[in-house]
Amino acid sequence: MATPPTASTFAALLRAEGVTVVEVGDWETHNRNSRGPWGPVHGVMIHHTVTKGTDATVKICRDGYTALPGPLCHGVIAKDGRVHLVGYGRANHAGLGDPDVLAAVIAEHKAPADDEASVDGNRHFYGFECENLGDGQDPWPAKQVDAIVRVAAALVRHHGWTALSVIGHLEWQPGKVDPRGFGMDWLRGKVADRLAAGKPTTTLPAPGKPVVDLSKLVAAARSNPKASGTPVTYPGVKTVEAALVDGGFLAKVYLDGHFGTTTVTAYAKWQRHLGYSGTAADGIPGRASLTELGKKYGFTVTA
Repeated sequence: MATPPTASTFAALLRAEGVTVVEVGDWETHNRNSRGPWGPVHGVMIHHTVTKGTDATVKICRDGYTALPGPLCHGVIAKDGRVHLVGYGRANHAGLGDPDVLAAVIAEHKAPADDEASVDGNRHFYGFECENLGDGQDPWPAKQVDAIVRVAAALVRHHGWTALSVIGHLEWQPGKVDPRGFGMDWLRGKVADRLAAGKPTTTLPAPGKPVVDLSKLVAAARSNPKASGTPVTYPGVKTVEAALVDGGFLAKVYLDGHFGTTTVTAYAKWQRHLGYSGTAADGIPGRASLTELGKKYGFTVTA
């Protein structure tokens, strides 16, 4: 039983294991949490995508489709070994599975054959989709396999689990065949070898202050007239919103990455707090006011 780490820690764990991480849009808050809880987590589930082409694969895993909305996993492991983070939280990847398999994963025992589908796997597993046609012929490049091992090892290591906490979708839900092209016992063996080698020696640099691009922020503020809605893909919006929340200018419920009318109103309060008035306090960020906000709440400003 384990509580998932924060999204930023999740990404840091993968990077510390030597994984090349690509952060896709608003992945940190893109999830299906409104449809049910996520956690406690008990293991890592590996899938193949039945798709070709990294860009198309990442898009469908992030967005999903009509019958199954995205995200369809937490990370997409591409042929070149890069891991594209597309969501964090509850994701539509595991579906219902066998309670005996879940019990075995929790107990760190070899899982029995799956013959039932009655337990919510989306709640209890990290999910990684691997770019592969799943026909048994599409190759698994060494870089991709290495990334799968590193991703699994990073999370197993963090939670203090063993390699028996790593399973394939085919071991969870009757009728599933993924991942096809290698055996899960073989993969668990490689994960176990990596864990036995000790913690990676990669030293992560100390996190610097977030950087907010003024021009991108202004564009976001001018293009989102509604109070709230679909978050924009520029993460600097959330940085500024968090500062406004910390300062008491914006309610936390609006910390959603959407620079709509409510955030504009909150920013106008900040501008008036600084002594501005008239068009200088219209809620659209200017360099001087944004720089002052960054000084007080811990971010820097660029053009």
